[in-house]
Amino acid sequence: MKITDLRKKTDAEKTRVVATVSWENCDRPTRDIYFEVPARFSEGLSADSHAFLIAALLPAMRNGEERIALEAKICPELREGLLAVMSIIRGWYTPTGHPLVRLETERGARLPAPHTSTRAGVFLSGGVDSLALLRSNRRDYPLAHPHSFKDGLLVHGFDIGAFEEDPESALFEQAHQTLAPVARAAGITLIPVETNIRHLDSDINFWMYEFHGAALAAVAHAFSNRLTSASIASSVPYYALHPWGSHPLVDPRYSSSDIRICHENARFSRLEKVQLIANWDVALQNLRVCAWNPPGRLNCGQCDKCLRTMIELLAVGKLAQTRAFPLTDISEQLLKSTKIIHRRYDTKYYQALIAPLKAQGRADLATVIENKLAKYERYLAWEEERDWKGWIKRFDRRYLGSHLFKSYQTVRQRIKGVGREC
Repeated sequence: MKITDLRKKTDAEKTRVVATVSWENCDRPTRDIYFEVPARFSEGLSADSHAFLIAALLPAMRNGEERIALEAKICPELREGLLAVMSIIRGWYTPTGHPLVRLETERGARLPAPHTSTRAGVFLSGGVDSLALLRSNRRDYPLAHPHSFKDGLLVHGFDIGAFEEDPESALFEQAHQTLAPVARAAGITLIPVETNIRHLDSDINFWMYEFHGAALAAVAHAFSNRLTSASIASSVPYYALHPWGSHPLVDPRYSSSDIRICHENARFSRLEKVQLIANWDVALQNLRVCAWNPPGRLNCGQCDKCLRTMIELLAVGKLAQTRAFPLTDISEQLLKSTKIIHRRYDTKYYQALIAPLKAQGRADLATVIENKLAKYERYLAWEEERDWKGWIKRFDRRYLGSHLFKSYQTVRQRIKGVGREC
């Protein structure tokens, strides 16, 4: 892969920094990738080679590129961090997969740009994680502290505008307007940023499990003229950590001597974050968590993320006090009819809701969750072969050459055949 022709373009309304990405070892089209802001933020945006390198790294690794060639010096701290990131990602997902991508840059080390002052930023999506981080920062850091947030970055092209054929511009403007009163209340400058770096490889699983932390860090480096640190809100608490695209082991390794990338608030449980927001009315009224991005509304009230957040707000006694969701209560029947547990780490989040729901007088919902947790545990025991059926499967594979399993499959096929004849 080659990253070439870094440039900055400004007109009366927008400023855009651009680089051309050319693939060398896979059949993917050459394309320009960019970061764009309203012209009033032009001074803070730079065609920083670090930003484009971070954006391209994991897509290059995933698609088998042997190198990234960049005609610029890079910070040795960032180089070391990127090599570590590739080792971690490969260890998580493909231990015997592609070699690490070679970083071919100009000889010598890039030295840090001079900063006359410190300025901390935070990524804001309007969800629980980012709003809780903003709230805790305002609670814990005096305004004069160098880590007190001054800017909030709202990115268009990640969850909103995830598909090239539908930029969802109206939805992004709605999100911007929704976050504006939160930013005013917190005393930060809200900066809308548009980028297409997700489309270097837009596979949804790659985005979630490997890429989105790097994408956020790339945006931060594009603001290295303005910011000295940028904070990414944790989505998973320390006690439930698992391989994920934004992770406390990975995100800080995207730092350079110009800008620190921070992964924060993993010490809080999900319910503790909801409690932080529940006691801050401007955030409670403007909370946006929806995975479906319904037009004209903040949240659909039906997707997994909406339902979980509504249950959490109910557990802290605040669901009826927010305009952010179409429902002010959750029925036992609705919860029974909805699949809420999809992954092992979901169980920890829902287990934490049982006692608070009972304390709110919603033992009916707590019982539904307990039943769903028990059912999922039975499923895991079957999948991981921890039940009596698993013992038989292991015995069959080891001592009988899977003869029992093959016989079972034959019998099932015959029964199906008889059923079709009847």
